[in-house]
Amino acid sequence: MLILSRKLDESILIGDSITLKVVSIDKGVVKLGIDAPADIRVLRSELIGAVCDSNKAASTSDESLLHQLTSKFKL
Repeated sequence: MLILSRKLDESILIGDSITLKVVSIDKGVVKLGIDAPADIRVLRSELIGAVCDSNKAASTSDESLLHQLTSKFKL
């Protein structure tokens, strides 16, 4: 992992087409602006984790429901 220090309005370039810019710093919160081509997905990692957890829970409950139905009807 590369760790860099940046001040307000300073940027980091990733490859030829992605720019991360420090837009604001307020009370320990840093806001970043991300300039990337439309074909590059930019996602927050905590959302990916939440979606994965939700998908796992949904698939588990589906299996439980399927098990309940099959055991109830002896299929």
